[in-house]
Amino acid sequence: MGDRRSVHSLVVVVFVLSCPPVLAARRPHVVFVLADDFGWYDVGYHSSEIRTPNLDKVSATGVRLENYYVQPLCTPSRNQLMTGRYQIHTGMQHQIIWPCQPYCVPLDEKLLPQLMKEAGYATHMVGKWHLGMYKKDCLPTRRGFDSYFGYLTGSEDYYTHKRCSPISALNLTRCALDLRDGEEVATGYTGAYSTELLSQRAISVIEKHNSNKPLFLYVALQAVHSPLQVPERYTAPYSFIKDHHRRLYAGMVSAMDEAVGNITLALQKTGLWDNVVLVFSTDNGGQTLTGGSNWPLRGRKWSLWEGGVRGVGFVAGPLLERPGTVSRELIHVSDWLPTLVGLAGGSTNTTKPLDGFDVWNTISKGFASPRVELLHNIDPLYNDIAPCPGRERRLTLAQVVSGDSRANSGFNVSIHAAIRSSNWKLLTGYPGCDVWFPRPGHNGSESTPSERDPLKSVMLFNIEKDPEERVEVSAQFPTVVDHLLSRLRHHQKNALPINFPDEDPRCDPGPTGAWGPWA
Repeated sequence: MGDRRSVHSLVVVVFVLSCPPVLAARRPHVVFVLADDFGWYDVGYHSSEIRTPNLDKVSATGVRLENYYVQPLCTPSRNQLMTGRYQIHTGMQHQIIWPCQPYCVPLDEKLLPQLMKEAGYATHMVGKWHLGMYKKDCLPTRRGFDSYFGYLTGSEDYYTHKRCSPISALNLTRCALDLRDGEEVATGYTGAYSTELLSQRAISVIEKHNSNKPLFLYVALQAVHSPLQVPERYTAPYSFIKDHHRRLYAGMVSAMDEAVGNITLALQKTGLWDNVVLVFSTDNGGQTLTGGSNWPLRGRKWSLWEGGVRGVGFVAGPLLERPGTVSRELIHVSDWLPTLVGLAGGSTNTTKPLDGFDVWNTISKGFASPRVELLHNIDPLYNDIAPCPGRERRLTLAQVVSGDSRANSGFNVSIHAAIRSSNWKLLTGYPGCDVWFPRPGHNGSESTPSERDPLKSVMLFNIEKDPEERVEVSAQFPTVVDHLLSRLRHHQKNALPINFPDEDPRCDPGPTGAWGPWA
């Protein structure tokens, strides 16, 4: 690795010294739009009943990523996006960061905006942070962003911008404002719909940017996370959707689609589009409890099934060498850091060892992905907080040990874990809600767990042939199972202890305060 990095650095130096200053400064602007809880079946180009004309149009001129993976929850995906490292290597492999938990992405991790800043970029963030805020050093403006406008927790009201959260140590539920402009509490925005508010701020950043300096803009939209709130004008076209949750959700998707269209238009009007790389990604699979759909994939948000981790994503912009194509190469959210820093002409020499790969040639030129393995997660403390229809029971350790001869393989197969290698995917323990939720507007027996093929402590699927995870083949391929269990054992040996502290009652913002640093 050291030799490869040295060669790369030499090439960059020669390029800068031998090219005219104007050409050398033509590093691409990078705009990264992250949707929240956007399901596989919720984008128009996946034949959804929800209309997304802007996402469809922009992605059709770029590269659609159809074998692209994220994490099943908000904080883990954002953590891996910002660090380029698996969550087992940051101690954040369990759940999300709740408002009163006193921790954040470890401060000795160098984040993507810091690396882009070192490469000479102006760095701006709009939207949801959700990577910890118990002390000021954890805030976006202390982690590499020149400016920040958004909210720090995981969800809130779209109009009042307040977050309600229980503080069990104080035996109360506190509702308080969660909106910041820089590090200051932002007031005066009550009534402004979040999706529109955040997109307008992003557009303002674009319009004010000096195009002579490369721009890195991270837009982490609140849409389409619960609560289900949207102006009526967005739901009007969906009167044909009978399910109330789905209809509201569809309106929220339309509002998000309009926001992305407006951001794209602003890039074009300012001329930044001529030298931009635009990335669109969801942070996890759709939440079926609040109108989302991952059909025909199995599972949902919070699970390691494909419905929880296979993400809607695409890249657009004139720098792509094969626009208008579909990539089915294996790509993961942790790959964005080395990819974007590489495009920026920056260096990752000062980061901790990365789990992500530079996949620009894969996306732009259609080359094979350098990634052949993907660790979805290993979480010994996993608990699914949402009830799964027909699957209220959980696999116990006793059931697992007595039910699988590989329990003594060296990896505890009662642990919630999953790993992908080439076309194979192995799951252990309880992966989360295992239902095949039916296509919205359709009823079917596939909406219930299969009694003919009950969950096992070790399950193997050929994802290339069986993306719906309907045919479990561990008995037919024992060598593959043993290899992937050995890989899980390897990763577990290199994992940090889980950091998931008890809440700190000092987090209480008080009756008139705002959520934010308290330590």
